Amino acid sequence: MNDRNFHLCLLVSLIGILIWSVIHPKDLFTWFLEVFPAVIGGTILIFIYPKFRFTNLVYFLIWIHAIILIVGGHYTYAEMPLFNWFKDIFHLTRNYYDRLGHFAQGFIPAMIIREILLRNRVLKKGKWLFCIVVSMCLAISATYELLEFTVALLTGTAAEAFLGTQGDIWDTQWDMLFALWGAITALLVLGKYHDYSLRSSHKS
Repeated sequence: MNDRNFHLCLLVSLIGILIWSVIHPKDLFTWFLEVFPAVIGGTILIFIYPKFRFTNLVYFLIWIHAIILIVGGHYTYAEMPLFNWFKDIFHLTRNYYDRLGHFAQGFIPAMIIREILLRNRVLKKGKWLFCIVVSMCLAISATYELLEFTVALLTGTAAEAFLGTQGDIWDTQWDMLFALWGAITALLVLGKYHDYSLRSSHKS
C-alpha cells in the first residue's frame, strides 16, 4: 500500500468512527466538546497535506489519538464500558479511560512536535530537543486544563461529564502528570524508530 492509500484508509475509517460516535452519544454536548479537537486537527492536516506531510508513524499515532477522543466523546471518559469492566474486575476506584486520554495527550503531540522541529531544522537531535518537546507537551496539557476550567465556569454543571474528575480533587494534577509521562515515554520508546521513519520519508 502506498502512502496516499494508507492516509486515505486512516481518514475514511476515522470518518466512519466519527459517524458512529454521534449516533446516540451519552451526552451530545460532551460529545461535541470531546470530539471538537479531533475534527479541528483533522481539518488542519487535510488543509496542509499538499504542502506538508507527516511520516506514516505520526499519522498513525494521530489516528489513534483521534479515536481515543471520539470514543471518549461517545461514552464520556467516566463511563467508557471497557474501562468500567476493568474497574469492576480489578476493584478500582474510578474509570481510568481519562488517564489513557491524557497519557495520549502527551505521547502523540510529543512525536508531532519532534517531527516539526526536526524537519524544519529548528533543533537538532539531542538533550535540548528532548527537553523542549516535553516542555511543549506540558504546556499543551496545562492549556487544555485551563480550557476545561473555562468551559466549566461558563456552563456550570453541563460540563461535569467533560471534566470527568470523578470526585478526585487532584484530577487536574494527575492529568498533567500522565501527559508528562506520555511525552517522555514517546521520546524514549519511539525516538529511534521516528528517526528511521524520517530518513525513509526523506528518501522517498
